[in-house]
Amino acid sequence: MTSTARTPAGLLDYALGEPARPLITFYDDATGERVELSVATFANWVAKTANLIQGDLDAQPGDRLALLLPAHWQTAVWLQACFATGVVAVPGGDPATADLVVSGPDPQTLDAARACRGERVALALRPLGGRFPQPPQGFADYAVEVPTQGDRFAPYAPVTPDAYALELPGGEQLTGAEVVERARASAAALGLEPGSRLLSGLPFDGWDGLAAGLLAPLAANGSVVLCRHLDRLPPEGLTKRQESERVTHTAE
Repeated sequence: MTSTARTPAGLLDYALGEPARPLITFYDDATGERVELSVATFANWVAKTANLIQGDLDAQPGDRLALLLPAHWQTAVWLQACFATGVVAVPGGDPATADLVVSGPDPQTLDAARACRGERVALALRPLGGRFPQPPQGFADYAVEVPTQGDRFAPYAPVTPDAYALELPGGEQLTGAEVVERARASAAALGLEPGSRLLSGLPFDGWDGLAAGLLAPLAANGSVVLCRHLDRLPPEGLTKRQESERVTHTAE
């Protein structure tokens, strides 16, 4: 059975029909980190993050959130949490023109994020979602703020399919319905089917990376093996990973 969801949030709701199946398996080949998130675990992180966005950060539907983050499982969480709240996700967006910003730990990225006049959140991107040893000045530490958030999320107002959901690098804006339509098209182009395992080493700096790293597998009822710093893995290591993770498709 294929999901009839018309919003990205609806795609995740549909996936929760199989809560225990893997959705994202993340590798960082610079640190050796491996994290596996089932649909239910990923949805729990999304709910907590959406509650943070809507509650503590006081973001409103239509607000623009600059995502200054690499391809990472926590980036996927933030992307989906934006979809849940009606906040427009802007990967790589200009913080100076955004209503709020989320930054990774890179000092240059943090400096750029300070141009945002709204709320600022920083992610340490440490293994197991660890905190900063010392939080960057002017930022809330995501790893400190998110654990206390509720495990269930309900938007203050329904998020409709025709509301803008994603702004791509270059300025193209997509509604929720258009995100879902493109995700399904990308899944078809990649040959994904229910149960497919897609290995992606693409950055989250454009549609292809966002689709491979989350949206296409989600739309196809598949899963993704999301790899950061894949260029540091030797060829024999990649082959071993493909075998051990039962990879059926690749996007590099």
